[in-house]
Amino acid sequence: MPEVTGHAPGTASWAELTTPSVEASKAFYREVFGWYSYTLTVSPLGDYEIFTLGGVQGPEVTGAYALADESEPGSWTCYFRTDDVPATLDAVRAAGGRIAVEPTDVGDLGRMALCTDSQGADFALWLPFNLKGAGVIDEPNTMCWVELACPDVQDARRFYGEVFGWTPVDRSYYAPDYTNWKIGDRSVAGLVQIAEWWPRSFPPHWIPYFWVSDCDATTSRAAELGAQVHVPPVDIGPGRFSVMTDPTGARLAVITPSSRATAPHRLA
Repeated sequence: MPEVTGHAPGTASWAELTTPSVEASKAFYREVFGWYSYTLTVSPLGDYEIFTLGGVQGPEVTGAYALADESEPGSWTCYFRTDDVPATLDAVRAAGGRIAVEPTDVGDLGRMALCTDSQGADFALWLPFNLKGAGVIDEPNTMCWVELACPDVQDARRFYGEVFGWTPVDRSYYAPDYTNWKIGDRSVAGLVQIAEWWPRSFPPHWIPYFWVSDCDATTSRAAELGAQVHVPPVDIGPGRFSVMTDPTGARLAVITPSSRATAPHRLA
């Protein structure tokens, strides 16, 4: 299991779950992905759950903490690495986004800020201290991709190009028009349009994709545990994937990469 020594600026470095029930989320993700977890107490979040692979000594894969209002649904937030939080926030404002949570130190783990893009999708920035981000990616049961769904593709291309310097490349995967964002030759994120066939309740949002060894089996097991499957397992160029919301309402996707690619983001 090759561990990550660092994440490049502008790439997804962490995924964080906010949940109305930490215990329910721990039970679900331990069963679906085999994650272990331990609890840290960090300011200003209080108790913060770290999910790992391979027990307490295993590499970190994601984080989670409890919502203040237990009546709210869960959600995943995608974090992007930055070396200069103030400069990136200036770029967010200039591009038409806003700052939902001003820069905040999360204990000795790192410095974060929560942003909203020009169409209302939330994302976060991460400047690492002692937590570089995910300690392992592109392996079974870890994050391997992040994807934005929004109604205005051209505005999203403009916004993230101005904020992170991403270059859009057209692809056709599970949507007629799919954007593969790149930094240089490296694919870093995807973009799909929210079209008329999407449920009206889905606002613009980012979701993480998690690599699994068997998409069908994982999706079936997640459904048994209370997940709602929105896109049943289907084959696309990068592999076989499905999209679901977990039992608390947090949206995510799972993918089994195709034989010609070791990870979705490595496809040209």
